[in-house]
This record gives sequence, structure tokens and C-alpha cells, in this order.
Amino acid sequence: MKKILIFYASYGGGHLSAANSIKEYIEDNYSDIEIKLVDCMEYVNKSINKVTTTAYIEMAKKAPWVWGKVYSKSQNGVISQISQNSNKLFAIKLNNLFIDYSPDLIISTHPFSSQMCAYLKKKNRLHTKIATIMTDYAPHEQWLIGSNYVDYYFVAHEGMKTALINKGIDKNKIFATGIPLSTKFLAHFNKDEILSCFGLDANKQTILFFAGGKFGLGKSKTYEMLHTLAKEFDHIQVVAISGKNPKMKKNFEEIVDKYHKKDNIKIIEYTNKVAELMSISNLVVTKPGGLTTTESLASGLPIIVISPLPGQEEENAEFLEKNNLAIWIKKDDNTKDILNKILGDSNLLQKMKVNARLFAKKNSCKDICKILLDN
Repeated sequence: MKKILIFYASYGGGHLSAANSIKEYIEDNYSDIEIKLVDCMEYVNKSINKVTTTAYIEMAKKAPWVWGKVYSKSQNGVISQISQNSNKLFAIKLNNLFIDYSPDLIISTHPFSSQMCAYLKKKNRLHTKIATIMTDYAPHEQWLIGSNYVDYYFVAHEGMKTALINKGIDKNKIFATGIPLSTKFLAHFNKDEILSCFGLDANKQTILFFAGGKFGLGKSKTYEMLHTLAKEFDHIQVVAISGKNPKMKKNFEEIVDKYHKKDNIKIIEYTNKVAELMSISNLVVTKPGGLTTTESLASGLPIIVISPLPGQEEENAEFLEKNNLAIWIKKDDNTKDILNKILGDSNLLQKMKVNARLFAKKNSCKDICKILLDN
């Protein structure tokens, strides 16, 4: 039986989602394979993991500009060196897992675990193939530390492949497969049933509105967006996912009550039916995290980007806007005017939908697993 270790880290949800999607696909399509899913930072040091994940969340919530600085400085310089040195120390602890589990393949969806594994390989303590899966739409230098000892790089698009080649990575180990996507987004749904389930009107355009997760990141622009939709647009309906955030849910409900829009705006605290909701939507409003972006494109949906976190999300937003996959509403933009432009121009919406479908890589998990396992 072949053993596979899949690593992730809890800085945002995309790394775990990518890991879970790969795990799900392997379990559904391959036999005689044992998979172990591990939070690399939790494994090597629970206390440091708690401190660093909390720090990430607090910076993202209260001082996103600080996170942007950290993200930028971690490309090189002092912060980058501290990170590299820390991961070398953590790698020694991680080595215990390799001794106990003896994996035949390592898949990493976070740069820290890739660095640890590459360091151990460099020191001849690890002889297993390493596959790194990047979970955003632009490369960061942290992903590439120890690249000589990584056997596979899976990236979101051809532009990232070119960027890695330009940084000296062997083109034969870079694959533009797309970010791993749950098989739910390959399913065909009964749209009438979904519309009925959520109390939606089949004759109205539907906007799926993500409010920034349970931490309510970027909340000022989020509130402005919902306020504008409620006040100015009677001909559309909105499914607003407030996340596990009671304060945001309450503020959303106050906006809906103020404009008497209970029929047009449905507020959901949490749902496991994102694929179903995307199948009946015409447009997504969201922060441009790697996961939600990938799911939206796979569903053929135009994206309105709001409140990207400085760093990787701003890079994602720039990529999406440059490729006519999204419209980014920035801080000083007139939200009403931009929404009028998008919702009132069926040709623009259709063009963005076509672009999304042409760009999407819906079979990312299948393609990744074929390269890694069908040899």
C-alpha cells in the first residue's frame, strides 16, 4: 500500500481546502493508498502555531497594511531569513513524522511545509518525492525556497509557470493544472430545486455575496456594498453569506430591514452548499482568496472584488482584473456606478462568463493526481 502525506497550514482556509480536495479525489479514484493529512505548524509546535495563526488573523482584521508589509518583506530580507531559519529548526521535529509514517509521496499546500521537507531532503534525511501545490494566482518567494529539492510544482495558470521558469525552476517539474477544486464543482444541479430551497426568484439576477469569512475582513466596504445593493437595485436578488460572525449578521439584517428587502436579500450565516449556490448565480462579490476565486471561475461566474488583503489577495485581484475575469472595486470607487455598469450590461457579463469558463481548470485534482500517481 502506498502512503501519502498531505501537509497544510492554518493561515487562511485555502491551504486546507486544497489539501482536502486532493485527499477526496485520491480516496474516490484510487485504491491501496493510505493518506495522512497534517497541519505542519500544529505538528511541529502547537504553541507557535497558535501564536502565529492568531497574529495573522488579528493583522488581517485590524491592520491589514501591517500584513501587507510582512508579506512583502517575507519575500527577502530579515523576515525571510527568520522564516527560513525557523523552518529549518521545525524540520527536525517534522522528521519524526517521516520516520514513523514512511511516506511514499509528500504533497504540500503551504510553503512552510515545502521548505521543511526540502531542507530535510538537502540533508539526506528524506528521500521521498515532494510535490508543492501553490494556492494563489501569483508566486511568492517563500514557495521557492529549497526548490532544487522539490520534485513537482503545481500552479494556477501558465503565467505562473513562466514566472517560475524565469526564476530558474526547471520547466519539466512545473505544471499549470490549476488550484485543487472539490469535485462538487463538477456536478450538475437541479437549479429549480436550489432556487426553491433558498426562496429565490428564477426571473431575477442572483448575486452571491461573500462577506469575508467568520472574521468579517474588509467589513467597511462589505457593508457599503450590501447597503448599495439593498437601496439601489430592486431587480436583483442577493444571497449574502455573513460567516460565523454574529455582529456582521446583525448589521446585514439591519440593512435588509431598513430597506424592506427580505424578499430580495437572503442572509445565511454558514452554508455547505457553495457549489449549488454558484450554479444558480450570475455574479460573485468576494475578497479574492485563492479558493473562492477558483470556485467562482470553475462555475463560470464574473467576479466583483472587494477588500482584498494586501499581499497575496491584492496580487490575485490584479491578475483577475488584468485578464478580464473580475472588476475590482477599490476604496474610493463609486460602488453604485460600477454595479450599474456591470448589472446593466449583459454583453459585459457574458464576456466575463466566457473568460471565466475558458480560464477555469475544473479537473485540477484529476490532472494533479494523474501526474503524481499514474506512473
